[in-house]
Amino acid sequence: MQTTPEVTYLGVEKTAALDKLISKEIAKLEKICDYIISINVAVESYSRRHRTGNYYRIRINLRIPPKHEMVVKRISGTEGQLEFLPAVIRKTFEAAGRQLETLVEKQRKEIKAHNKKEVMALVDNIFRAEGYGYLRSLGGQQVYFHKNSCHDDWEKIEPGMNVRYISQEGEKGLQASSVEIIDKPTV
Repeated sequence: MQTTPEVTYLGVEKTAALDKLISKEIAKLEKICDYIISINVAVESYSRRHRTGNYYRIRINLRIPPKHEMVVKRISGTEGQLEFLPAVIRKTFEAAGRQLETLVEKQRKEIKAHNKKEVMALVDNIFRAEGYGYLRSLGGQQVYFHKNSCHDDWEKIEPGMNVRYISQEGEKGLQASSVEIIDKPTV
């Protein structure tokens, strides 16, 4: 984390046990997402009732790059039963952990989808003895590919076959990786 977590107590006595519990829960969030910018936790008692007990409100603010801010709140006693403060803290952090996992998963998929872009092409030429060939993209561009990018399909590939591949910039221009046969040669 880039900044020290900030924990605020309002109407609640700050104890070593509460600090330890909150630190442990923050560490769990850092395992889910190791690039959190900041965490602010507010622990508040908003009602003092002798017969029904205290109600607690927990609020967790998380800032995650690039520009995400997540706020998770929980108020005890909303389901009609009294909850103890440590239980309310744990439940709030569990909800924050679930939301954080969803955000991190979404961010990772966006990164992966951006890097891998499959393109369709026709096999133009094959030089089997040398171990390479050329594809013709649907835009008419010639793309180099090596037999290692075909995996088990190298012996099956023939000129005129439809293939799909992932384009990459190589030393001498555009190259194809993960070449995969879609169908047989056209007549």
